[in-house]
Amino acid sequence: MDQRMVAYCGIVCTECDAFTATQAGDRAALEQMAKRASEEFGIPMTVDGAMCDGCLATTGRQIGYCAQCAIRACGVENLVENCAHCAEYACPKIEGFAKPGSKHRATLDSLHTKLETST
Repeated sequence: MDQRMVAYCGIVCTECDAFTATQAGDRAALEQMAKRASEEFGIPMTVDGAMCDGCLATTGRQIGYCAQCAIRACGVENLVENCAHCAEYACPKIEGFAKPGSKHRATLDSLHTKLETST
């Protein structure tokens, strides 16, 4: 059984620095992650803003971008586990983020294929 938590967009939350540091209560790792995100993406981030319980969570801490994420909003609205479970997979929203050949797309493609073969 797959014990990974896969976000709507194909990010594996259980392998994400923000998620793992939050779950471990590791503020030093969160500080490093917030600094790296601020530098790499130009998005000012604080330690508290980097805390995340996964974007699939309906309560709890979520990294600041979750509130702005169109992919997450669509997944929540359509009540899907992640985009691989959506009848519209792979729509333009997911195509724009999880490009073919990317790690996130490979995760979603694999899940989508398993779903198709199990029906």
